[in-house]
Amino acid sequence: MSTPDPVFHAAFNPLIKPFLVIKIGLAMACTIVGIPFAILWFLGVGPWWARHYFDRLECHLSDRTLRYRKGILVTTEKTIPLENIQDVTFVEGPILRRFQLSTLKFDTAGHSAGQASDMQLTGIIDAQQLRNHIMAAREAIKLAQRGGGAVPDADGQAAQLAALRAIAAKLDDIAGLLRERR
Repeated sequence: MSTPDPVFHAAFNPLIKPFLVIKIGLAMACTIVGIPFAILWFLGVGPWWARHYFDRLECHLSDRTLRYRKGILVTTEKTIPLENIQDVTFVEGPILRRFQLSTLKFDTAGHSAGQASDMQLTGIIDAQQLRNHIMAAREAIKLAQRGGGAVPDADGQAAQLAALRAIAAKLDDIAGLLRERR
């Protein structure tokens, strides 16, 4: 099975590397047991990991799906059909702003309110543009699904034509009444 040609390739900000090193290192340093690991993390393991993690980050938007791939030892690839995306949330806090980063959170159909977002993308360059591309592609799919329904048969077309004529007649009546009021 071949993957569709991407409509948009998202690029990641290289500043995500120091952000991840600091974020994970501080999480390790929060516990007494994690302090020695945090020291090792900051002295070399963290920057090595962040460099390789960054090199493997991918995000592609096609006309029907959003595909995200990450990981070094364990690779995670997630593909979300655009018609299943309910909301795309743009998050930019003070720490993320310090690193010139932002996060996009995706909520999909079937997602319950008590769970975390289905997918989060941190560090995309021009995340607002990607969000706009996703929302536009999603709306195009929804319009195609609404307009791409079955063509009505002759009886259905006659019924639609009769309904349209009845609507036109009512509109003519309303217009006549409005003219009389003047």
